[in-house]
Amino acid sequence: MAERKKLPPRRRQILEFIRSFLGDNGIPPTIRDIQNGCNISSTSVVDYNLRILERDGYLNRRPDVARGIELLDDAGQPVSNAPKVQIVGAIAAGLPIPAFSTEGAASSAEFDTVEVSPELARRYGKLYALSVAGTSMIDALIDDGDVVIVNPAAEASNGDMVVAWLKDREEVTLKRFYLEGDQVRLQPANSQMSPIYTPASNVEIHGKVVEVIRRFS
Repeated sequence: MAERKKLPPRRRQILEFIRSFLGDNGIPPTIRDIQNGCNISSTSVVDYNLRILERDGYLNRRPDVARGIELLDDAGQPVSNAPKVQIVGAIAAGLPIPAFSTEGAASSAEFDTVEVSPELARRYGKLYALSVAGTSMIDALIDDGDVVIVNPAAEASNGDMVVAWLKDREEVTLKRFYLEGDQVRLQPANSQMSPIYTPASNVEIHGKVVEVIRRFS
């Protein structure tokens, strides 16, 4: 890649605007977006500065794509601006398994991460991810090895897919939640598996699934 040079104020402003726009919208800005966002007199001035930034190794441009700006890191590799959510443990889509812990996860470097859309992060705020073990939710298109994105929550409505903590077993499971009188039915999405029935007082909701990320082998 080309050796990077110190940026003058205008190009630094453009680069920071692109980073901010990507973080807020999940897509690169157009030249017109940059012109308006940076109060630049014309699109030709934007284009000139983008060509210099590309020459100096700060970004790539695809002229055949309207939003074809791609930021590069110091090694010349594409930079992803998608929000990252930490995978804090495994969740059973089958028989319950011992509980994971999210305490300290937000600041720990030992957890793997997965990217989510900016829209999802904005909508729910706090999120964590779990790797799925088992096939009890296969009819909901959640297979063994997939990752579920979870919004922490202590309450659920009937039909919600939840991370459920079973107090008597000290275990967690991934199921559809149904409150039926004074008991809870934790329903798998697999016709070959039976639901878990347990007193409502024995169940704590630790979150609701808001997205599934497929992992293909």
